[in-house]
Amino acid sequence: MSFITTFLISLGLAMDAFAVAIGSGMALKKVKLYDAVLVATFFGGFQLFMPLIGWIVGLAIREAISSVDHWIAFLLLAFIGGKMIHESIYEQEGVEEAKAANPRNLYILLGLAVATSIDALAVGLSVSLLQTSIVELAVVIGIVTFVLSFAGVYIGNRVGNFCEKQVTIIGGVILIGIGVKILVEHLSAAG
Repeated sequence: MSFITTFLISLGLAMDAFAVAIGSGMALKKVKLYDAVLVATFFGGFQLFMPLIGWIVGLAIREAISSVDHWIAFLLLAFIGGKMIHESIYEQEGVEEAKAANPRNLYILLGLAVATSIDALAVGLSVSLLQTSIVELAVVIGIVTFVLSFAGVYIGNRVGNFCEKQVTIIGGVILIGIGVKILVEHLSAAG
């Protein structure tokens, strides 16, 4: 997997966490460095480990589904991207909950970190089906999510909810595009 593809997948996955970090920043009257580091560590850490878990699960089932693995990878990425777009346009539940919740509460932060990293679990599963290494991807996902979440807390505290919706839509489009790229490359190689 090229670094550009790795970075784009990381960017797409980080958008949910970024949007929720913006909401977290909005929930705080005054943001301290500790707040931004805490949110970024939770979100970046979960985004780093969830693809690894998905990859391990994928290794266990790869042989059984090897003839359709490219379709599964495409469908998972398209579903995740579509879900992100749909939620940002119609629901906005995660961001609204983050605004009302105190991100300094570790239980709330844990819940938000898990919720924003489920997509990374599915991407890890997809990567295992493509027989691609996960370590570089997981590390880049974690770093990109950490940096964007850190910035998101400060942005949310200063700007508010101006760009949350657009950020999540962009992330969804990126993931769908990567899914299409995987499918086209595999079908071109097979044909």
